[in-house]
Amino acid sequence: MARIFTFRGKQPEDLKTLTMEQYLPMLRSRERRAIKRMGVQYKELIAKAEEVRKSGGTDTIRTHTREAVILPQWIGMKFAVHNGKDFKEFTIQAEHLGHRLGDFSHTTKHVVHSAPGIRATRGSKFLAVK
Repeated sequence: MARIFTFRGKQPEDLKTLTMEQYLPMLRSRERRAIKRMGVQYKELIAKAEEVRKSGGTDTIRTHTREAVILPQWIGMKFAVHNGKDFKEFTIQAEHLGHRLGDFSHTTKHVVHSAPGIRATRGSKFLAVK
């Protein structure tokens, strides 16, 4: 049987219809404070997302605002968040609520080291070049 996701006892269909006043008590205090004290970039991002949602388009919203808390009205929308080098695209799901956009656009890669190169160590001094 498939598991149905709920956020604080509400299903994704119910979450999309919540107003900001109804959504704020469901968040942790750090996210509530971030939304209450939102800056100009965050307000512009909300306006841009609202414009895309009203037009019914499937446009990707590109942003540098990594600290923006994900809102329930954004479920199903595509965001491309800047990670310092390029934009990482992802679709907002109900499981992302309460997180920030930057949580899903990692700024560092996993480093995998390989074997040392020729003459990289004292022991490789005696190896043939070919």
